[in-house]
Amino acid sequence: MLQVRDLTVEYATRRASVKAVDDVTLDVAKGEFVGVVGESGCGKSTLLFAIAQLLSDPAAITGGSVVFRGQNLVAMTAKQLNALRWRDYSVVMQSAMNALNPVTSIGAQFKDAMEAHAKYSNAVIHQRSVEVMQLVGIDPVHLDSYPHQLSGGMRQRAMIAMALLFTPDLVIMDEPTSALDVVAQRSLMVQIKELQRKLGFAIIFVTHDMSLVSHFSDQLLVMYAGQVVEAGPTRTVFDSPTHPYSRGLLDAFPSIRGPRVKLTGIPGAPPDLGQYIEGCRFAPRCTDAKELCHTTSPGLYRIGAAESRCLQYSPDHSDAWRVASKEAS
Repeated sequence: MLQVRDLTVEYATRRASVKAVDDVTLDVAKGEFVGVVGESGCGKSTLLFAIAQLLSDPAAITGGSVVFRGQNLVAMTAKQLNALRWRDYSVVMQSAMNALNPVTSIGAQFKDAMEAHAKYSNAVIHQRSVEVMQLVGIDPVHLDSYPHQLSGGMRQRAMIAMALLFTPDLVIMDEPTSALDVVAQRSLMVQIKELQRKLGFAIIFVTHDMSLVSHFSDQLLVMYAGQVVEAGPTRTVFDSPTHPYSRGLLDAFPSIRGPRVKLTGIPGAPPDLGQYIEGCRFAPRCTDAKELCHTTSPGLYRIGAAESRCLQYSPDHSDAWRVASKEAS
């Protein structure tokens, strides 16, 4: 249903162009749940906004395509995109308090969204608004409420309800649980998954918390410094992570089962994308890095059901990487 090919997004700055999303390829099938994870600043939200065609200056798509149901969104005009947004695909923003209009009731905002696409009677708008509120477990009486009168979890569910007004084929979610406590996060994730099963829409779910999507997503993309460093079925990535960065992210979360293990985390910080980066972008922080990693840029290499951006899996460099490993040991 969605095919993202070689997508590149750059931010124009006074110093230099910053490539925040670098040559990303992604497929989303109908009814599929795709998680996109990584540290803050790795390009997750920029990728999401590029797919939804919501980028604003100084960001711009400088390469690649986003094909949704056979139409290249990158080549479409603003008028053509407005006809698709909310009706065929919708976006749930990171902070509902900032995304919702604070001086307009929830019901009025639902009405604005519906009237942007066609003329509906007030009775039809109210009926559909009641239906989507009930879908997300909110009493329809809150259609007359203002955002500040709702809890954080209710505001987030109201945003999801608005995204489902037209029962779109794709819902893009930008860290919708980041402002919620762990209990509310779990409750919202269960509800999102149940809605997906009931209505059949696909989801792209962006988060910095790998544990949040471990039991809910079908496919997982791990991003670092604007690139996809690992991609594959979620269970494959969690059970057998192939990239050192994926392993580092998993090691940064405590386990509630098994022996007590010290959390190691990932030393250092992501690179400055405004500077030229030679070799693997994760090499300065990687405990397995070899001299080769600092001079040679890896591609995405197939390992079973997954792909990994690490030279140890490169057909051309794996032997040199193994030799360097033996010498180091």
